[in-house]
Amino acid sequence: MGQNTSITTKGVYGKILLEGRMKLSKKKKVLFWISIGLNIVLIAIVAWGIIKMNFVKEQVLVTEVQHNLVELEGLIANQIDDNWYEPNLVTTELGDVLNGIWLGMTTGKQLGTLSKNDNKILEHLYSKLNQYPNDDLYRFVDLTEEDKKNFEELRETLREVGLGLNITISANMDSFINQAEKLNEKIKYPLN
Repeated sequence: MGQNTSITTKGVYGKILLEGRMKLSKKKKVLFWISIGLNIVLIAIVAWGIIKMNFVKEQVLVTEVQHNLVELEGLIANQIDDNWYEPNLVTTELGDVLNGIWLGMTTGKQLGTLSKNDNKILEHLYSKLNQYPNDDLYRFVDLTEEDKKNFEELRETLREVGLGLNITISANMDSFINQAEKLNEKIKYPLN
């Protein structure tokens, strides 16, 4: 009864104030936990978005460039075996590789997921591969004997860095950038 006496001696207003603080404290706790929960959800959404952006960048470069370089090596080998019967298969595939590199650089820049070093490597690779004859839209290039010889050397270089048919390749970004860097070192500039 001593405690009740002290509360009642403060009067009705003191009791209401004391009860009001307790309710406010409970409200603050609920709001605090709701805020924590929403922040965790927001962080998870942002993390998921970053992971998806990196996945998109890697998939563009791996599928549009790495796999196309493997196909290019295979097409060059096929044309060597067929005495360059359809050389435009090679020049068209090289165009696909160049488009893939350009798409990868553009996507990486726009998403902010491509490092300056990786971008520099891709720019150099684009420049070095662009010196080979490649087709324009609705117009095929005629290859000279020297062009064919250069493509044959490119095929050997692709195989040396691990890009070719019947060669196991690692489909991740670090491996691809490493291969692109080796290609940059091995491809002559200018070709002739």
